[in-house]
Amino acid sequence: MMSISKEMRSDIEERYKRNLERPRIVVGLGTCGIAAGGNKVMDAIKAEVAKKGLDVDVDFTSCIGMCFAEPVVEMALPGRASVVYGGVGPENVVQLIESHMVQKTPVAEQAQIQILGGAEAYEGIPAMEKSEYYEQQVRSVTWRLGRTNPERIEDYIATGGYEGIQKALTMDRIAIIDEIKKSGLRGRGGGGFPTGTKWQFVHDAVGDKKYIVCNADEGDPGAFMDRSVLEGDPHAVLEGMMIAAYAIGADEGVIYCRAEYPLAIRRLNMAIKVAEEMGIMGENIMGSGFNFKVRIKAGAGAFVCGEETALLNSIEGQRGMPRVRPPFPAHKGLWQKPTCLNNVETFANVPNIIRKGGDWFSSMGTEKSKGSKVFCITGKINHTGLCEVPMGMTLRDLVYNIAGGIKDGKKFKAVQSGGPSGGCLPTEKLDLSIDYESLGQAGAIMGSGGLVFMDEDSCMLDIAKYFLNFTQMESCGKCTPCREGTKRMLETLERICEGNGVPEDIDNLERLAKVIKTSALCALGQTAPNPVLTTLKYFRDEYEAHINEKRCPAGVCPELLNYTILADKCIGCGVCIKACPTGAISGEKKAVHVIDPTKCVKCGACVPKCKFDAIAKA
Repeated sequence: MMSISKEMRSDIEERYKRNLERPRIVVGLGTCGIAAGGNKVMDAIKAEVAKKGLDVDVDFTSCIGMCFAEPVVEMALPGRASVVYGGVGPENVVQLIESHMVQKTPVAEQAQIQILGGAEAYEGIPAMEKSEYYEQQVRSVTWRLGRTNPERIEDYIATGGYEGIQKALTMDRIAIIDEIKKSGLRGRGGGGFPTGTKWQFVHDAVGDKKYIVCNADEGDPGAFMDRSVLEGDPHAVLEGMMIAAYAIGADEGVIYCRAEYPLAIRRLNMAIKVAEEMGIMGENIMGSGFNFKVRIKAGAGAFVCGEETALLNSIEGQRGMPRVRPPFPAHKGLWQKPTCLNNVETFANVPNIIRKGGDWFSSMGTEKSKGSKVFCITGKINHTGLCEVPMGMTLRDLVYNIAGGIKDGKKFKAVQSGGPSGGCLPTEKLDLSIDYESLGQAGAIMGSGGLVFMDEDSCMLDIAKYFLNFTQMESCGKCTPCREGTKRMLETLERICEGNGVPEDIDNLERLAKVIKTSALCALGQTAPNPVLTTLKYFRDEYEAHINEKRCPAGVCPELLNYTILADKCIGCGVCIKACPTGAISGEKKAVHVIDPTKCVKCGACVPKCKFDAIAKA
């Protein structure tokens, strides 16, 4: 048994501070950084530092959130702000090290931000808190991401880690739950159920054994919030689970993480091992008499296992299918015992709430949606990545400030909020407040935090079809409304996009969607029609154009496209003839070419080949 004494914490903090005062180069090695070539950059940096014989610490961290700038490298000299460079390749390493670390002159044109930390700033490089991407963000859950080494427990302890559980162990269990209630924290997995109320239910439930389960089965397309937190701050999730376990009277926890997250699982296992070795987790934690152990269950990747009861079935070795409720997991959950189930971000919020108090957390956000929310922003925007914003920020601020606006100067058309279970919101909803109630009233949901942005070239029927195809394929098949209903809706959408729709299809889609929402067994089925319902609500004219005019206004649906060659632009160069796989284009050299519609398969291969914009699609 071991504890983190004041002396031990002070010593760790002092060593951590001294390390920050040394020359250092830190590479972002989250999954996004590694995928972009971060490991090769790390190898090149180590080789160049060794070649020059520099007294420089070379380290790694997790994703700082700027996925659009990966690979990301931070360079720091004593007494000066650290500079975060983006788009670093092995070919840039020699120049960056020579200029920044040797000549002490940052390469401003490749610098993204500088992190001051009380040190002297450089001119011409935006400070992190004043940069376009970070100025409107709050970093509560994500503040260690990109700032500490996630595989070193000393970094976690030096930055306030495990202070929350130390404080919690001196508190009454009900007092802990009351503090969570006071904070207004709601489940960040999508449902938004009050966390303190859930903990109270499990605390009050009668049972000789209780469990804590962390839902890390993140399956939404375009979502990577939980993965980033697990990779960048695994100890925060563990500490949150420990505090919850102590509050409700549990002594065992399970983290259900999809096997597609190998780096997250590896770092979690490392965190669990070292925490147990230090006596922070396991038997008689910190001499309190409280016991708690955690194990990881790797899921096979079924989207339905994000639903809490399907997840519990999967842990038990059963097929991942939802259970009929009631009884709810708070009374009969894992192995039919009272179970508290929250997601990664929810648990990661808990240590700070206990350390700083519920009032601190509730000071952020709106009246009913407190705190901050982590979002993954993807799609047709300039800055794709991970951001954390206060509840109540508008979609307009998020897309035009943090996300940097729409790519190539095009117009914003819609945003899909809440993943495949969410809804598409149009331009007129850009001033909508990002909170549970506002999004719900607009027909979307908060979900786990995925936001996919679309520009003027997006076909909303194609978008609805994509998300509906995902949920239909991921349906477990247990209940008829979801299994058969989503299939019929998908078939209808496919028929419309192929030019075979009829006016009655719109009414049939709306009627079928309402039946599925009210009769499906679980949330996957109940929310599956949302993309269709919201696109019908806000983009009905596109449905009518597809059905009545046999036309795709965005020019996306192949079967509704017609390719023609513009006589006033074609110079007869013949490049399009070579690009056409079916021989549909003909014409003499230096004469206007033509496309035979009976041979054209509408693949579009000719369009990018024409340098004169002579091929039109309509």
